[in-house]
Amino acid sequence: MAATASQSNLAGLPRRLVQDGIIAEDKLNEATEAARKDKVPLVAYLVNQDLANARAIAVAASHEFGVPLLDLDAMEVDLEAVRSVDQKLISKHRVLPLVKRGQRLFLAIADPTNLQAIDDIKFQSSLRIDPVVVEQDKLEERISKAIEAVDTSMSGLDDEDFDLENLDVSSDEQEDEDVHRDDIEDAPVVRFVNKILLDAIKRGASDIHFEPYEKHFRIRTRLDGVLSEVAAPPVALANKLCARLKVMSRMDIAERRVPQDGRIKMRLSKNRAIDFRVNTCPTLFGEKIVLRILDPSSAKLGIDALGYEDKQKQLYLKHLNKPYGMILVTGPTGSGKTVSLYTGLNILNTVDRNISTAEDPAEINLAGINQVNVNPKVGLTFASALKAFLRQDPDVIMVGEIRDLETAEIAIKAAQTGHLVLSTLHTNDAPKTLTRMVDMGVKPYAIATSVSLIIAQRLARKLCDNCKEVKDIPREALEKEGFSEKDLDGNITVFGPKGCKSCNEGYKGRVGIFQVMEVSEAMGRIIMEGGNAMQIAEQALKEGVIDLRQAGLNKVKEGVTSLEEVNRVTIE
Repeated sequence: MAATASQSNLAGLPRRLVQDGIIAEDKLNEATEAARKDKVPLVAYLVNQDLANARAIAVAASHEFGVPLLDLDAMEVDLEAVRSVDQKLISKHRVLPLVKRGQRLFLAIADPTNLQAIDDIKFQSSLRIDPVVVEQDKLEERISKAIEAVDTSMSGLDDEDFDLENLDVSSDEQEDEDVHRDDIEDAPVVRFVNKILLDAIKRGASDIHFEPYEKHFRIRTRLDGVLSEVAAPPVALANKLCARLKVMSRMDIAERRVPQDGRIKMRLSKNRAIDFRVNTCPTLFGEKIVLRILDPSSAKLGIDALGYEDKQKQLYLKHLNKPYGMILVTGPTGSGKTVSLYTGLNILNTVDRNISTAEDPAEINLAGINQVNVNPKVGLTFASALKAFLRQDPDVIMVGEIRDLETAEIAIKAAQTGHLVLSTLHTNDAPKTLTRMVDMGVKPYAIATSVSLIIAQRLARKLCDNCKEVKDIPREALEKEGFSEKDLDGNITVFGPKGCKSCNEGYKGRVGIFQVMEVSEAMGRIIMEGGNAMQIAEQALKEGVIDLRQAGLNKVKEGVTSLEEVNRVTIE
C-alpha cells in the first residue's frame, strides 16, 4: 500500500516507467532532480546514464499517450523534412523531422510530453505536427547524421587555425559601414560563409557556386576541374547568404536585376591572403553567385611544376628571354592559361624590366608588375591600355586576351617594335591560333613576323600516388587510342584511378598537357600563302611538335594520369 501511495505522487511518463518496472521510484526521483540541475530532458538523462533501457522507455511512452511507436532503423529520413525546420530548434529540443506530407510533418520524439518542442516547431514551420515515439539513443544518432547530411549545422564550425567570426575579410573598394554592421549581426551566417570559403581553400578548389532553386539551395565547389556538391543549406537561407557575399565583395545588395562583379580578400595570416573574384547572376529563384579562388601561390609554382616536357620547357624559356616577339597561350576557359602566363611573368619580373599588364580583371596581384584592370564602361579597353603602355617605356607587355582586331594589331606592332608581348586566345590547338588571327583580319605577313611561340594547353587530373592501380588494357585498344608500335613493344604500363582517403575519387591535383609550337619560317610561308590550320599542323609534325593528344598519352605512359582523363580533356 505504501508503494501505491508513493506512486500516486507521480504522473505521466514517470509514473508509467515505475508501474512497468523499468526503473525504481527512488532512482527515478534522483534522476529527475539531477536532470533538472543539468538542464537535460529526463528521458535523455535516463538513457545516457544507463538507468533505463531506451527501447523500454519508448514502448511505455507509446502505450501511455497513444502515440505511434517507430523503429528508426527501419526508417529513411527525408532531408527535405529536416530542412523545413530550423536547425536550432532541432538541436535545442533533440527532435527529428522525418517526413513531410502536404501540410503535415511527422516528428520523431523520445518524450511525447515535450509539448514545448511540438509548439515551437509548429509555429516556426507553419505545419501540423504529428509526433512519433522513437528510442532516445537511436534518435540522437540520427539527428547528428541528418544535420551533417544537409550541412546546416552552425555549431562545430570552429577551426583550429582560424577565428571564423573575426576572420579578416575585406574588399578592394570602400566599405559601406552601415550595411556591413547590419549584416555582421547575423553571426551564424557569417561563420557559415567563412567556413565554406576556408574549406574550399583547404581542399584546393578553384571555384565555389552558390545556387538557389525553387525548393532547395545548394553549394558546389570545383575541385581538379570537376564540380561536386558540398552543402545544401535550407532554401530560406538563400537571401541571407547572398546578401552576406554581396556585402563582403562591396556590391549593391539592393540591386538584384542585373549581374554584378566584385572582389573579396581573405587574410589567413600575416603572410598569406587569398583573393576571390565574385560574380552574381539573376536567375528564376534568386541570384546565383560564383566565386573564383585566386591563390597568389599558384603563380609562383615555378615552371617545373606545371607539367612541361623538357623540350617544351626549354622552348618557353628561350622565347621568354627574347627581347621582342609575341608568345600566345591558347585553350578553353579553365585550362590554366593564366597560371602559365603568370609563371612566365614571374621569371621576367626583375628590377631591370618594366612590365605592364592589361587584364579583365587582374586575377593575381604581383609585386613589381604594373597591372591594369580594363573597364570598357569608361573607355579603358585592352586597345586603349596597350596604347598607354607603349608611351610608358615598356619592356614586357601582357594582354589578358586578344578579342578584336584593334587589340591584335596594336599587340603585333608592339611585338615588332622591340617589346615582348604575352597574351591568350581561345582556340583548340596551336595551328588554329594562327588561322584564327587571320580570320580576325590581321595581315598574314604581320602574324608571320611577330608571333614567335604558341602554347596550347589543357589541365588533366593527376592520379593519386597512394592508390593508383594498373589497368589491363588490350594491345588493340591501346593502338586505337593512339599509342605507337614503339610504345606498345616497350610493354607500357597504364594506370587508372581507384580512390582512397587522401584523394578525390582516385585523383589528386592537376597537371598541364601542352603543345608548344615555335613559329618557324616554313610556317610563316604557309600563313602568307593563305594556308590553313591543317597545313600548319602537318608542318609542325614534320618539325617534331607533338600535339595535345600525344602529350596526353605521354603523361599516361609516365603514370601521371589515366587514359580516361586524357580522353576527357583532349580532342581526338
